[in-house]
Amino acid sequence: MRNKFYDKKIFRSAAFSLPVICVGNLSVGGTGKTPMIEYLITLLKPHYHIATLSRGYKRKSKGFVIATSQSTPSQLGDEPFQMHKKFQDVTVAVAKDRVLAIPAILQEKPETEVILLDDAFQHRAVTAGFNILLTDRNRLFTEDLMLPAGQLRDQKSSSKRADVIVVTKAEKNLSKEASENITKKISKNNTPVFFTALRYSEPYHIIDNKNAGSIKNKKILLIAGIANPRPLISYLNLHTAGVSALNYQDHHHYTASDINTIKATFDKIPQTEKLILTTEKDAVKLAMFHNEIKDLPLFVIAAAHEFLFNEGEKFDQLILGFVQNFEEKV
Repeated sequence: MRNKFYDKKIFRSAAFSLPVICVGNLSVGGTGKTPMIEYLITLLKPHYHIATLSRGYKRKSKGFVIATSQSTPSQLGDEPFQMHKKFQDVTVAVAKDRVLAIPAILQEKPETEVILLDDAFQHRAVTAGFNILLTDRNRLFTEDLMLPAGQLRDQKSSSKRADVIVVTKAEKNLSKEASENITKKISKNNTPVFFTALRYSEPYHIIDNKNAGSIKNKKILLIAGIANPRPLISYLNLHTAGVSALNYQDHHHYTASDINTIKATFDKIPQTEKLILTTEKDAVKLAMFHNEIKDLPLFVIAAAHEFLFNEGEKFDQLILGFVQNFEEKV
């Protein structure tokens, strides 16, 4: 009903006189929204002043907040703090009410030229100029069911509002034939469809950023409080001597007791060649226990999108073209 009211303009959406790019999905759980926002930041930052706007899921603060050097994960939320830490020269803001938040960003950061809306595909109070819809290769929205039977939080027909659909977490050896079959399933209005696989970085130490070196022959204890750790576990099983995992709920807030559990579990691994890995999302909270973890072999492994079929440049041109054309119209 809510979507119908927006479609019929009974509910009004706010539009703004600068390029607004929305990244979202139709489901709950991880489809790679944060790595996509980071991809867009990296693409646009050399040319424009960027601001990101997220809800700040499970943050302890209220209202509109812009990240500063004093901000913490509990004030911003896990992913916004992660982005703030990685991109110090990008405005990172959180707010539940995006309609009020965008003017607040422009007032405090008038140099802002492009706004990236994180996880806002279903939040239709703001009309984004360009909508990027993500769907997991292993759980396409066309093959899913609405909550609670499945993981969809929005109707499948909402995909028609997407300007681009990105199938994430695809296998790197995905065949062209398979990609064409998927495209036929999910793109009903000739919406461009792209495919990405996850690319993992070389792990770096959580405190001093030193490289871990080769992890090929090491036994791994993985600490993960993310929606879907399975792709990372699969990757590590292929590229290490084996993985044990301490899985926590998504957006888990670590405690001193958790740190003790991590230490005890790691000590029980009999191999001498071993280390602890965690995700960037978890690292921003684990790093708060600086003194307790500084001597641990605790390393961070980052994930990024890698476009398949050499179509990354084509995707980039769609984004850059949208921003440039918007400026020319204004």
